[in-house]
Amino acid sequence: MTLLADTVLCLTMNPSVDVSTHTERVVPADKLRCGTARRDAGGGGLNVARVVQRLGGRSSALFPAGGPAGDWLVSHLQAAGLPVRRIALADDTRENFTVQALDTGAEFRFVLPGPTLTEAEWRASLAAIESLPHLPAFVVASGSLPPGVPTDFYARLADIVRSRGSRLVLDSSGPALAAGVAAGVYLVKPNLSELRDLTQRPLDTPAQWRAAAQALVDEGRAEVVALTLGEQGALLVTRDGAWGAQALPITVASSVGAGDSFVGALVWALQRGESLPDAFTWAVAAGSAALLTPGTGLCLVDDVERLRPQVRLQR
Repeated sequence: MTLLADTVLCLTMNPSVDVSTHTERVVPADKLRCGTARRDAGGGGLNVARVVQRLGGRSSALFPAGGPAGDWLVSHLQAAGLPVRRIALADDTRENFTVQALDTGAEFRFVLPGPTLTEAEWRASLAAIESLPHLPAFVVASGSLPPGVPTDFYARLADIVRSRGSRLVLDSSGPALAAGVAAGVYLVKPNLSELRDLTQRPLDTPAQWRAAAQALVDEGRAEVVALTLGEQGALLVTRDGAWGAQALPITVASSVGAGDSFVGALVWALQRGESLPDAFTWAVAAGSAALLTPGTGLCLVDDVERLRPQVRLQR
């Protein structure tokens, strides 16, 4: 993998092939006749890399993968023009399944745990980053950790990225997120539940949301917190201030990929040299645009550009 200075490197430790379809209704026991299946590359980092690329930036993807699903991922991403580096696995890459019930519009998402990585396999992922002659300005680590990978994996990654003078953007959950943030990252993107777990604070009001995010910044666990709030918008907190954005009026086709679209647009704009508040407006627009795309699709450029002027920040 050859990295240019303006490339965003995206790490996905638990990628997937995401299969989506629809059926008239979801009921137990009956055979549910589904429509034509759509397959997409899944996993947070892969989605972020695709959004950066879709918006006109340069991105590359690093991920462990094995079996036929892993082969499909590599060929699919390469066909889309995305530079990839695969860490070979003995076990098979997972497939996830999303079904939309047409009678109610409800989505049912079935997410598998993923292959169990050996110590040699997860260490190879870190070694691949350490071995790069130059790290780009931004490294994005997004998604869950598969079985076999230690909880402190993202903390180890944070130390490597910081020692190389790069900035780590982290979007995960649970103990893996907590360990990564404890080591110190440039930017973390939690949702409200994840922020509650990180700070162990009550988060019942906007003032409490901001105070909890500010605590992460003041304690040195993150320089920037981008908090996504679903129907209540999003919040950006740094040492220099805080900015809020109300949710845009969107008719939701699917919520899959909204968070990854948010992160992808945010990093893409920062890589272009835009200020954090301006990058935040791109992120809100992209996250909103992803809601318009059915199944496991990500944001579309035309929708992002159309929605961005509608984003209003309140400091």
